Amino acid sequence: MKKVYSRPKSLHNVANHYCPGCGHSIIHRIIAELLDEMDLQGKAICVPPPGCAVLAYNCLDIDMVEAPHGRGAAVATGIKRVQPDSLVFSYQGDGDLAAIGLAETMHAANRGENITAIFVNNAVYAMTGGQMAPTTLAGMKTSTSPYGRNPQNEGHPIKVCEILSMLDRVAYAERVAVNSPANIKKAKKATKKAFEHQLNKTGFSIVEYLSPCPTNWRMGTIESCKWVDDVMAKNFPLGVFKEVKCK
Repeated sequence: MKKVYSRPKSLHNVANHYCPGCGHSIIHRIIAELLDEMDLQGKAICVPPPGCAVLAYNCLDIDMVEAPHGRGAAVATGIKRVQPDSLVFSYQGDGDLAAIGLAETMHAANRGENITAIFVNNAVYAMTGGQMAPTTLAGMKTSTSPYGRNPQNEGHPIKVCEILSMLDRVAYAERVAVNSPANIKKAKKATKKAFEHQLNKTGFSIVEYLSPCPTNWRMGTIESCKWVDDVMAKNFPLGVFKEVKCK
C-alpha cells in the first residue's frame, strides 16, 4: 500500500498531552508541515507560552525559548534582533497575548518587528480552569462568569486582528479556524503567508486561530467544532484583515 501521509520531521513522536478535540495539536502539525516544506526546521525558533502549549517544546523539533506569561512578543523581538536570519515566532493563547501580553504585542506590532505571532483563541483561560478571558464572548459562561459575560461590567471581547491591522507596521493579519478540514487547509495557507512575510522582511505578522476547547466549553468534540462556525466565527469573522505586498 502506498504511503501518502507521514509525520513531519519537525514534529516529535510523543504522546499528545492535549484534551480530546483541542485545536493545539492540529496547529502544531500545521507548523511542523510548513517548517519541513519550507526547509526552515534548522533556522526556526519558537517562543512558547505559559498555558496549554507550555510543553510545545516536547512536540516541535526546533529551538525553543520559553517566555514568562505575556512576554512572547518581547522575547521574540530580542531573539530576532540578535538572530535576524532565523524564523522567529511566538505561540500564544488569548489570555497570554490579549490580556497580560497585550502591551508587548501592540508595541512589537507598532514597531514592525519582523516576527510572527501564532495566536490561539479559544475564548477562555483553558489550562487554569476555564476562566473568562479577553476574548470570551458576551453571554458566554465560564468558571469566573457563571451567569455569562456581561459587556456592561466586563466589556466586549477584544478583536486582536482588527486592532493590529490598523497599525502601520503590521504586514499581515489573518484569522482562521481549525474546526474542519477545509478551514485547516486555509489555516495552513495563512500561516505560510505569515512566515513568508517574515522571510521577506515586510514587518510584523499574525495568524489568529479559532480553536475548539471542548473541556472548558463543556461540549462534545463535534458540538464544539460546530460552535466555532455557528457562534464564535460570527463574533470573530474569519479572513484577511491586512496584507501588504512582499518586497
